[in-house]
Amino acid sequence: MGIKLNSPWLFLAPALCLLGVFVFLPIVYLLFLSVTTGHLTRAGVSWVGLGHYLALLDDPDFWQVLGNTLYFTVATVIPSVVIPIGLAVALDQAIPGRGILRTLYFLPAVISIVAAGLGWRWLFQPQGFFRNLNWLADPNWAMIVLILLSIWKQLGFNMVVFLAGLQAIPTSRYEAAALDGADPWNQFWHITLPGLRPTTIFVIIATTIFTFRSFEQVFVLTGGGPLNSTNILVYYIYEQAFSFFDFGYGAALTIVLLTGVMGLVYWQWRQFRA
Repeated sequence: MGIKLNSPWLFLAPALCLLGVFVFLPIVYLLFLSVTTGHLTRAGVSWVGLGHYLALLDDPDFWQVLGNTLYFTVATVIPSVVIPIGLAVALDQAIPGRGILRTLYFLPAVISIVAAGLGWRWLFQPQGFFRNLNWLADPNWAMIVLILLSIWKQLGFNMVVFLAGLQAIPTSRYEAAALDGADPWNQFWHITLPGLRPTTIFVIIATTIFTFRSFEQVFVLTGGGPLNSTNILVYYIYEQAFSFFDFGYGAALTIVLLTGVMGLVYWQWRQFRA
């Protein structure tokens, strides 16, 4: 059966072709690399099956990196969601200089993460502004600096998203609650938070994905050190593929990361359908 001129597939075809070339085919090739020795040419490629995935289970560096990634993600996502909600609610009120404050909070979101990382590296080096401690050379503090940078970078974007979500909550709900004697805290807890539920789910998923794919701040600030304490999954993939040229192992790590991200996307889809 031919495609009719008014068929939606006709309009979707250009986008599907682009997705096929730049998304689906690379994923298929990534799967191929993950079950071979992983050379970028056919010469010398040999089949290893699930060998790379089984090697992950016995790789202590992988488990340390995975733990670093989960710690980095949780410690970044929670403040990056909670703080912007408070900022959005505060800046949604008619206060003096509201527009300037919104701009200042959003400004980090448009600054290059590399430029921001270089600035933070200067601040936290031994000769920098916070010179009382060698932050980036201390395994206990280097990750804290990365987390603070990631939170600072994400706050403005999430705040704007929550501000948009607040506009979708009918003001009549607050008026009715005020007539019933509800104080601002009860209005926030029983009206604002439930009304922001779809927005909050989106922000959690988006921030988690952004955090999972963090690379620049690690590359610029710490290089995965000291003692591998700030090495997270994307940077570890970069090391395996482009420092050690083990493309097959790097591809297997990427499939693990892709599976986690797809699981988050599926969870978001289920939450929006609920």
